[in-house]
Amino acid sequence: MKKLAVVSFVLVLGLCLATSGLCANKEAIKKQVDDIVIAINSGKTAEDFANAANNDPYVFIMEKNGNLKIHPSLANQSLREKAEPVYNEVAKGTPEGLWVNYTWKEKMKHTYVRKTANGLIVGSGYSE
Repeated sequence: MKKLAVVSFVLVLGLCLATSGLCANKEAIKKQVDDIVIAINSGKTAEDFANAANNDPYVFIMEKNGNLKIHPSLANQSLREKAEPVYNEVAKGTPEGLWVNYTWKEKMKHTYVRKTANGLIVGSGYSE
């Protein structure tokens, strides 16, 4: 009985730690996107953040029409043409920022998207 209690405690503790790690990652994702939006709103260009496409998790920057200016594998391609349901979710980005959910490559994706003053959508997220 004692063994079962210890195993249960360890499993619950592991779940709690995993959940808190996810929260920290969500905050890091949000901060990364917010920092880029603030910089673009202050005069930087999307191209100034080309290296952000190499981050883990990566950042993408999309024009209103769906053209991905910054993306690790889809730069200069239209998300609207490649995956319209994903585009429809990502395009919901607001100046305040919000989390959207969609399926990407058979995985559930959670993405924080925020719109810049000039209408670009900056986003980053994680998959389950």
